[in-house]
Amino acid sequence: MTATLERTLYAEEVKTGRVVWFTGLSGAGKSTLAAALHTELAARGVAVELLDGDAVRENLSKGLGFSREDRDTNVRRIAFVAGLLAKHGVTVLVSAISPYADTRREVLAELPNTLEVFVDAPLEVVTARDVKGLYLKAIAGEIKHFTGVSDPYEAPQTPDLHLRTDEISVEEGLRRLLQALGEG
Repeated sequence: MTATLERTLYAEEVKTGRVVWFTGLSGAGKSTLAAALHTELAARGVAVELLDGDAVRENLSKGLGFSREDRDTNVRRIAFVAGLLAKHGVTVLVSAISPYADTRREVLAELPNTLEVFVDAPLEVVTARDVKGLYLKAIAGEIKHFTGVSDPYEAPQTPDLHLRTDEISVEEGLRRLLQALGEG
């Protein structure tokens, strides 16, 4: 068998994965829903990876600040890793605030089989959920450049899926995610 034929056969065996991009304010429920989906897909035998924004900031984007440029760099790094994994057949779940609409559109356009999920809850709800009190500090002016308070969050205008976590349970959110992925 020639090397070219072997590469062709291998390429046909590897299916392109998909990327589920969870965006929303801190405390909206992105990580909770992504973790529930990860558990369910893994139980079904799906090759799945979770790229959580906090973990990525600590391990891949350490040293970046919270300027627009640094936030965009962080989102692009996450997208790069997600693209590599998806290229090898993995379903990648990205849970990252990713506050700027144009940057989200840019990276999602480059990724295969994307599903943009807007995880939405009003400011008063995410503030009440915030056990660290970061929202209250940001509202008081003690924390600068806090998304949704002193820095913008640009909600998607036409997400593939819009989940209001103040109105639905995690189980209902998971059901809707599986349905949107054709796994329900």
